[in-house]
Amino acid sequence: QVQLVESGGGLVQTGGSRRLSCAASGRTFSNYAMGWFRQAPGKEREFVSAITSGGSSTYYADSVKGRFTMSRDNAKNTVYLQMNSLKPEDTAVYYCARRRSPGSWISGVAADYDYWGQGTQVTVAS
Repeated sequence: QVQLVESGGGLVQTGGSRRLSCAASGRTFSNYAMGWFRQAPGKEREFVSAITSGGSSTYYADSVKGRFTMSRDNAKNTVYLQMNSLKPEDTAVYYCARRRSPGSWISGVAADYDYWGQGTQVTVAS
């Protein structure tokens, strides 16, 4: 069973920065692409970013492009989301997720991910 545990959420001022982490259990972490999604109150879960298994390629939603950076450390079984220039509209619960099949390319579709963390709240104060 794979477990994903997010951390790093909290309250931040507009324009501030925050780094989220997602620690994964299991020995095959490096075989899977990973993604970050978020869900704001009253809204559907939306894609934020994704990264290939080796970390060489990333993909971002237009709403965060240029402000957020996703990375991974396969030696630590961890993915990160560096969030800069935060805006109130970034307020949401942020979830990391594992791509459904090993070796699969990155995807912005939630149904392509099979394991999800419990989420971490990020609140951006205006």
